[in-house]
Amino acid sequence: MKLQRVAIIEGSRIPFQRAGTAYQDLMSYQLGAMAIKGLMTKAGVDTDQVQKVIMGTVVHNISTPNVARESGLTAGIPRTAPAHTISQACISANAAISHGADLISTGQSDVIVAGGTDSVSDIPIPFRKEMRKKLFAAQKIKKPAEMLKFIASLRPADFKPAVPQIAEFTTGRTMGQDCDLMAARYSIGRVAQDEFAARSHQLAAKAAEDGILDDEMSPAEFAPRFKPVSTDNTYRGDTSAKKLSKLRPAFDKNNGTLTAGNSSALTDGAAAVLLMSESKAKELGLTPKAYIKAYTFTGQDPDEELLLGPAYATYRLLNQEKLGLNDIDVFEYHEAFAAQILTNLQCLDSDQWAKEKLNLKSKLGEIPMNKFNIHGGSLSLGHPFGATGARLVTTAMNRLNRENGKLALVAACAAGAHGHAMLIERA
Repeated sequence: MKLQRVAIIEGSRIPFQRAGTAYQDLMSYQLGAMAIKGLMTKAGVDTDQVQKVIMGTVVHNISTPNVARESGLTAGIPRTAPAHTISQACISANAAISHGADLISTGQSDVIVAGGTDSVSDIPIPFRKEMRKKLFAAQKIKKPAEMLKFIASLRPADFKPAVPQIAEFTTGRTMGQDCDLMAARYSIGRVAQDEFAARSHQLAAKAAEDGILDDEMSPAEFAPRFKPVSTDNTYRGDTSAKKLSKLRPAFDKNNGTLTAGNSSALTDGAAAVLLMSESKAKELGLTPKAYIKAYTFTGQDPDEELLLGPAYATYRLLNQEKLGLNDIDVFEYHEAFAAQILTNLQCLDSDQWAKEKLNLKSKLGEIPMNKFNIHGGSLSLGHPFGATGARLVTTAMNRLNRENGKLALVAACAAGAHGHAMLIERA
């Protein structure tokens, strides 16, 4: 089979907002719909051309179990275009884009919208198991006496909600707790973390001031006010390492180095990219911004290597493509925590880690920071779990064109000790 070349025509996102702010009354499908509408408008492509919608999500709402379908329909995508939702923690959008690329490269589709959406503000909060069992049994109630018996069985504790925890199911630890342990294991200190977090915020603020972030965003408008949300409210341009150093540990209260300032914030948002076969793009007279060259997914030990996916995936992908770090012009990595990024960068530049973990003779090397997340990252721009991968791809693609680069490397970690890396080539 002759594989089709997969083009990225355009990418777009709605402005990311801290949870509990501008989007708090919206559901994730509405965020997804706004991102898709903005994408199609920015690309100048009629929605009738879309043959499939694939969206990633993490915070599932029981009312919209296939959030990709509801997002697509609400955005005006034809009802004849099927849609499905992918969930792979923080690399859900990465998985959606990769799957879309597979469908196009193998000739099963020509035009696909892929991305992700999440609303932490609309997170479902269930009753505890005992209460759910009682409510399930109550569905069979037919007589007044049975209803009275059910009411008498209820206890005040039954009404206490089971607040969801962002914790690893297999270990019971939150990602922040795991990252604190990893920071200690790899000697990533508090000062370095705060300095990196401050860098992210300051670079994001500068990118916003220079209009660079506008290139990847479309305003979000919604009822009842229809007042456009046109900027992120996530970054803090006036922050500094000195200010961040005053914050208390957020996870390990006694010995931890992770704080709210050097960790990504809970965020609502959505992002999407328009994928197309090279032949279809030519047929429609469209000029792609980039092509998807290759990608990989990895799995590690959740107990010891939960957040080391970017390092593993970077090694695997570059080895697969017979490339080195010097061949990459643009690096866009997901910043879950400053400690997570610094640990992965340290591992990539460690002969010992390469030998012990990958059985290789030497390290990949040091990533130049003048190529790395130069317009901020998840620490400053926010991290809507299911959407971040599409933001990374869009940012990397735009940077390649702006900086006249050839290859970009996108990488991210995810719960379950997963990793992802993707190579993007400028058209």
